[in-house]
Amino acid sequence: MSRTSHRTDQRTALAVLRDLVGLRSRPGRRARKLLVAIALVVAGTLAVTLAVHRLAFLLYAEQFVADLRVSLLPTEPQHPDVVIVTLTEDTLAMFPYREPVDRGFLADLLHLLESRAPRAIAMDILFDQPTEPGKDERLRQAIVGATVPLSISYVDDSAIVNEDQKAFLDGFVPASDRALANFSEDPFDTARWIFPGRTTSDGRYLYGFARSVAAKLGIATPARDIEIAWRGKPPDREALPFRQFPAHTVALLPPEWFRDKVILIGADYSITDRHRTPFAAVYEGAKGFLPGIVIHAHSVAQLLDHRPPYGLGRWGNLAIVCALACLGALIGGIELEVVTRIALAFAAVAILWLGGFTLFHYGTVMIELVTPTLALAMTLWLTESLGGREARRQREFIRATFSRYVSPKVVKEMIEKPSLAIEGNRREMTFLFTDVAGFTTMSEAIGTQELADVLNAYLDGVCQVILRYDGTVDKFIGDAVFAIFNAPTDQPDHAERAVRCGLEIDRFAEGFRAMQNVRNVPFGVTRIGIHTGTATIGNFGSLQRMEYTALGDAVNTASRLEGLNKYFGTRICASAATRQQCPTVAFRSLGIITLKGKLSSLVAYEPLHDAAPEADYWQRYDRAYASLESRDPRALELFERLHDERPADPCVAMHLERLQSGDTGAELVMSDK
Repeated sequence: MSRTSHRTDQRTALAVLRDLVGLRSRPGRRARKLLVAIALVVAGTLAVTLAVHRLAFLLYAEQFVADLRVSLLPTEPQHPDVVIVTLTEDTLAMFPYREPVDRGFLADLLHLLESRAPRAIAMDILFDQPTEPGKDERLRQAIVGATVPLSISYVDDSAIVNEDQKAFLDGFVPASDRALANFSEDPFDTARWIFPGRTTSDGRYLYGFARSVAAKLGIATPARDIEIAWRGKPPDREALPFRQFPAHTVALLPPEWFRDKVILIGADYSITDRHRTPFAAVYEGAKGFLPGIVIHAHSVAQLLDHRPPYGLGRWGNLAIVCALACLGALIGGIELEVVTRIALAFAAVAILWLGGFTLFHYGTVMIELVTPTLALAMTLWLTESLGGREARRQREFIRATFSRYVSPKVVKEMIEKPSLAIEGNRREMTFLFTDVAGFTTMSEAIGTQELADVLNAYLDGVCQVILRYDGTVDKFIGDAVFAIFNAPTDQPDHAERAVRCGLEIDRFAEGFRAMQNVRNVPFGVTRIGIHTGTATIGNFGSLQRMEYTALGDAVNTASRLEGLNKYFGTRICASAATRQQCPTVAFRSLGIITLKGKLSSLVAYEPLHDAAPEADYWQRYDRAYASLESRDPRALELFERLHDERPADPCVAMHLERLQSGDTGAELVMSDK
């Protein structure tokens, strides 16, 4: 392809690109896009949140994932202040009948435990019918005469107790000691919350079992359902979260084991009073379905320790759902292959779930996982649907077709930010110009086809170097190349990229020149100019002829620096603005230049290839240049020595000639461009 054809195709491609992606300015376009994105996020968040809380299988999935984490709780020490005294099968075997439990034994147990000076005693046993009168009275007197805080299970639900049973229960348990032994369960009959209490049929408000114990100890608790913060098992695999002793063994145990403890008394036998808990997600049987008294123990311990629930609460989880919905919309809007977007979505979900399990394991903080995952999937699907397959095919066509003519990054920038292509974007950039000395003479010396082959090979090599440093090849002007760094994408190190790119182009061009000269092709020296400054970058032109380029005086300065090389005999010339941003590149000063038509001057520098082997020479040059700049008379002698050491250094020869002619100082005023 010829340079003229390439240039025409580039302009035509950009014109078509503008038509395809609709780059004409449309008022409110960004605002409408933002509103659509917000609407998608809100719709996705609300739809998924409502679905999870209304559809049983989704709610079960969310709770199962939460229960799975609870079942895998990290170990923690056995609770020091809560002790469970259980009525076991061995205990019941001591009596002639199983139900109700022998009231005389319970009276003796209550007296015995009271003598051990506990903080409080709570009995999860329902006294709703008479047994042996003498034993009933003994237990009633033990309850009435208790000297420690006492809570006893109470029921007024007509589905559980009839009128006679309730009357007996009212006469047996003092009103001040009554506690409702209910559990707050989810729709799947899993004990999940601490029951706060309620107003009974006689108008009296009764605390739930755990809250009653806390109230007896002077601990204030909120009158609402509180999610149970279950305790993990102790490190000893055989140990339980709470110390448990069969009721018939209490008399044999050391009194100090019960002193200052909260003692809970309840049943632990057969299938009586067992309830499904979150542990059932992993464990079957007795490990997943716990006795009511054990569930009460977890609840009481939580209130005693002021232990917060696991969850973040409704608003915390809603924030996470909203964040994942935003992420889904963002992934759906990224200009990537569908497979790549799906992979990103899976990666985000994997991070969410791994983070959720890790956060709970190490911080016992529970976050919802199923709902945010569905929110991400929902907004991703909505964004994908609204984007449309046709639009994606069109963008892929643009990318595949026009990347042959301009930098792929330019195409990407135009597709993603069309307003920049029309309105322009002012930013700091580094500009690089190259030009081949004596190109006209060479073009007259060789045939047309050979010239095209040589030039195309040269330009291809230069462009490969530029693209390797992520520069944008803006245009070809004959044998000259204009490249831009820090556009369209941000490159914080754009100046250093451009300088190192220029050094590599110099190595390539010198090798290319030597190879062509061997073939008797008089290919000249490549001169390079580099300058950093602020300019406007964008897509400029008409619908028929457009180009992505930079406009501004900084561009002209870079071009003029390229031309300075022929005065100094150098191949690369860079400005002070570029040098200041290249701390790891070695330079030498060339002169203080006033370009034609300019009032202000600039300092020109030559970037050096690996300067280590010649470090002494460059240090002597710097001293000689400093003398020149300060108009020190010794400058002539210093430059003479440098010239004797290296007569092939054209920059030294130029300054020596100036000094010998009586010119002093480093200032040079250019008489032409």
